[in-house]
Amino acid sequence: MPTTPPPASEDAPAFRLRIRFSGRVQGVGFRATTHAVASDHRVTGWVRNEPDGTVLAEVQGEADEVHAMLSELRLRMSRNIMSEQADPIGAVPGESRFEIRR
Repeated sequence: MPTTPPPASEDAPAFRLRIRFSGRVQGVGFRATTHAVASDHRVTGWVRNEPDGTVLAEVQGEADEVHAMLSELRLRMSRNIMSEQADPIGAVPGESRFEIRR
């Protein structure tokens, strides 16, 4: 059984991206896949469906972990993602997990 990596250490510099995915990203397991991929990486944050049909996610951790997680997500959901917009934002102190928001 795979083990879940621990969240990024509090001593490591936190890097956070807000990413808006568009395409066929709702009703296809996108949030569940994002959560599963995040659990394989040392990241925290959240993912949720937006009223406009996009999916919004915030991913935090060491920069290489954030980028690795997003690369894996893009690979797994490439058929569904038409475009994405990613912006660096401030880190959220004390965040300890990655969750699906409703």
